[in-house]
Amino acid sequence: MQVNIKNEKELKVVRGLAAQYYNIAVSDENIEKARLFRAVNDRKMIRPVVLMDELPWFELNIDNCLDCVCEDERLRGLESHFRYWLARRKYFGCDLYFNPVFSITKRIGFSSLGVHVEEQILRTSERNHIVAHQFADKLQTDEDIEKLSFQTVSYDEAGTKKYFEYVSDIIGDIMPVKISGVSGDYGIGHSIWDTISFLKGAENLLADLAERPEFMHKIARKLTDINKDKMRQLEELNLFGADQVYIHCTPALTGDLERPADYDNIKPRNLWGRALAQIFSSVSKEMHDEFDIKYALEYMQSFGMVYYGCCEPLDKKIDILKKLKNLRKISITPWADINHAAEVMGSEFVFSSKPNPAHVGAGFDESVIRAELTEIVDAVKRNNCSCDIVLKDISTGRPEHLIKWAEIAMQVVNGY
Repeated sequence: MQVNIKNEKELKVVRGLAAQYYNIAVSDENIEKARLFRAVNDRKMIRPVVLMDELPWFELNIDNCLDCVCEDERLRGLESHFRYWLARRKYFGCDLYFNPVFSITKRIGFSSLGVHVEEQILRTSERNHIVAHQFADKLQTDEDIEKLSFQTVSYDEAGTKKYFEYVSDIIGDIMPVKISGVSGDYGIGHSIWDTISFLKGAENLLADLAERPEFMHKIARKLTDINKDKMRQLEELNLFGADQVYIHCTPALTGDLERPADYDNIKPRNLWGRALAQIFSSVSKEMHDEFDIKYALEYMQSFGMVYYGCCEPLDKKIDILKKLKNLRKISITPWADINHAAEVMGSEFVFSSKPNPAHVGAGFDESVIRAELTEIVDAVKRNNCSCDIVLKDISTGRPEHLIKWAEIAMQVVNGY
């Protein structure tokens, strides 16, 4: 081992945690979870799978399970990674799948977009990374749109390889370590309206959609072209990575994506892509089609499979989503009509259900939670939908609520 660590005890801690993680990753139980993931995404569901994500970790240091002891900064990063995964499995595991490979994501960067976010924030806690934002309108004129710049993609190959060698020296004899590329998830997908929300603010954005539609088309056109050019560069620089395990909090394992002929030359057709337009929760289907689907079609057509949606209710808009080539999964939020969505989607798409996170907040009614989950499972069973259920965007001061929610959810899906 080539790592020069002053404190051998710290090294022993990290290696011990890595061993715990890997023992879970190669277990029969974990292999079965991979089978469940694939069955859902291949539309051959065995039962719905359940996950919990975007957890409020600053509230969840149960029994001090997240306390790190390493003082060495890089070792502490590895220690923290393994502690969070092990804690998540112990308390809110549900169908959590452990990737049996430690992936070092290629370090990429993007040059400036040319227009910068200007905001004020309010915090409920210094430890909580979720904050309230008020954004200034930085896109008010045609001249402002002209400031939006095409971005150059860069790859820190030396830094990536150096970190790969560092991690390999520490845990490479315990579990496989590999360099992997970026995926078609949130950071690389079609999410121009999130970007526009940050650069204009929600109220200004919605007002201009109604009052200045051609102006908003100019913004959408420019950002779509910028993102398509970034994707071109990522492909040319060979920065994509296959074998996605998750696609934004939901299972990504599948047997239906085209396998790459060369794992050192990954194409978008080997990947899930993701698109969303959260701010369009409050616009009509026609406006959603005109201002987002039109542009998403251009960006997403290269991906082997597409997952659409986040927090926006889409149950009444599935017909326009069907325009997306290779659409496979649709997010169905607490504000959607679950039964209508399941009926329209049938066996054609994966029903990615997002139960109401308010139910694990200050109030907690077990009967309400069980009823909601039962309605989801009954709807997908009745309509032959494949389904994943993901509780996310969680805020609670009561960890026991999350533990109990996980218990109830697994009872419901195991009765499928």
